[in-house]
Amino acid sequence: MAEVIKMPKMSDTMTEGVLAKWHKKVGDKVKAGDVLAEIETDKATMDFESFQDGTILFIGLEEGKAVPVDEIIAVIGNEGEDYKAAIAADQPKAETITEASAEAQKVETVTPTAANVDTSNIPAMVIRMPALSDTMTEGVINKWNFKIGDTVKADDSLADVETDKATMEVVGYEDGTLLYLSVTEGEAVPVNGIIAIVGVAGTDITPLLNQSASAKADAPLSDQKSAEAKPTEEAEKTVSTDDSRVKASPLARKIAQDKGINLHEVTGTAEGGRIVKKDVEGYTPAAKQETAQPAAETATAPAEKSFAPAPVIPQFVGEERFTEKPVSQMRKAISRSLAESLFTAPHFYLNITVDMDGAMAARTLINTVASVKVSFNDIVIKAVAIALKQHPAVNSSFRGDKIRFNEHTNIGVAMAIEDGLLVPVVRFADGKSLSHISAEVKDFAQKAKAKKLQPKDWEGSTFTVSNLGMFGIDDFTSIINTPDGAILSVGAIQQVPVVKNGAVVPGNIMRLSLGCDHRVIDGATGAKFLQTLKALLEEPIRLLA
Repeated sequence: MAEVIKMPKMSDTMTEGVLAKWHKKVGDKVKAGDVLAEIETDKATMDFESFQDGTILFIGLEEGKAVPVDEIIAVIGNEGEDYKAAIAADQPKAETITEASAEAQKVETVTPTAANVDTSNIPAMVIRMPALSDTMTEGVINKWNFKIGDTVKADDSLADVETDKATMEVVGYEDGTLLYLSVTEGEAVPVNGIIAIVGVAGTDITPLLNQSASAKADAPLSDQKSAEAKPTEEAEKTVSTDDSRVKASPLARKIAQDKGINLHEVTGTAEGGRIVKKDVEGYTPAAKQETAQPAAETATAPAEKSFAPAPVIPQFVGEERFTEKPVSQMRKAISRSLAESLFTAPHFYLNITVDMDGAMAARTLINTVASVKVSFNDIVIKAVAIALKQHPAVNSSFRGDKIRFNEHTNIGVAMAIEDGLLVPVVRFADGKSLSHISAEVKDFAQKAKAKKLQPKDWEGSTFTVSNLGMFGIDDFTSIINTPDGAILSVGAIQQVPVVKNGAVVPGNIMRLSLGCDHRVIDGATGAKFLQTLKALLEEPIRLLA
């Protein structure tokens, strides 16, 4: 009888797997124990073996594709047997794997939509809030440059819009009469939301407002508000004749500054003589000679007319380029688990400085007799394990309605690899010698780089050590590796002046940062643990007791 083969759960955090490579094809005969495929999990690429004899009748997943755990990837049975019946019996919806059912599913997913009102014949155009920066989600109407009923041109600036980066102008790109303004000055409109409608005077714009799901329900600005705005506009016209203030859009000012153009020499073509983008871009020095100066300007004192040109910034032309690649299973798992840890466990951090002179001297002596070279990280792992025995509250984890206090010390060791981060576990570290820990960590490092670690290698930690000292990092903080209740961040050993016996002498210090889950560890508890750890590292002879 044919049996379906599903994507196995190869680690405790695995939610989906990528079929890296098939070692068999449809029609091949296999035996129990034969390697069917290589599967990339969130931790490593592992061999997937068959658990039965038979013939491969169906392969439902291409190489390089990912499917969730427990999804069907193949069917094994007797030669000539109908595999579709096995798929249907196991999981009816799995029939979508076949081409015919996939097409049927596509047809079924097409649902009829309600007919929209035809607005193509309405002589009006909706003006929407543009995305004026890559991070912009809404814009505030800083100032309307026109009111309802005004005639506007395609290159007129309708409004000054304040974004999250700067204040910029919005151009309507449409000739006609301004029929609708969605908000008053100072109010925000989301990106792609309606800000105005321009069209033929007298046009009924109700269908355009009803059709847009993002249109706001605000009524058009009243004639009274427009009338109230008129004195302000007139006042601005008066101010614009003063040499000390030129009426121009923010974008026009920016372009003029970049090009070193004096706005006093540019003639504005927008309403009230306002200078807009096209005026600055079309300005040439020859235009300065042809432009007649207003009478008010000629009466201005010579000192006021002197205007130092803005410095000309050299233009540099570059090409923006980038590459993209799919997120790996490991990176997905790291993103998911760390985000869950950071936003679920309330983190707090405790920092302490350790005098490493004693540890450095002890390591030199140990490595003269040790069968395997011992690193400072090995010493830290051993010291952490012993300190955890004295402070079991730090060797704990939050389990919903209970707190687990671990009596064993399984130390996770964070290791950076090309694709991300792995945390193999040194089990019962308090009972192992420094040479034993060193050999084990080195073996884990080789397996991690070769992606040969197995689930038993990375599961079951009770505490984690993350060391970036070898990269020259002085100090840092880490996100807790759940379900652990704490993580230790280890910095580099630094040569600094220190005070000993009342004298300033050369010293070697190392900074440690303990990240704690406040649900299980309090500040005083973490502080006492760090005090014990500091004492062990400063007097490493205690590690051998």
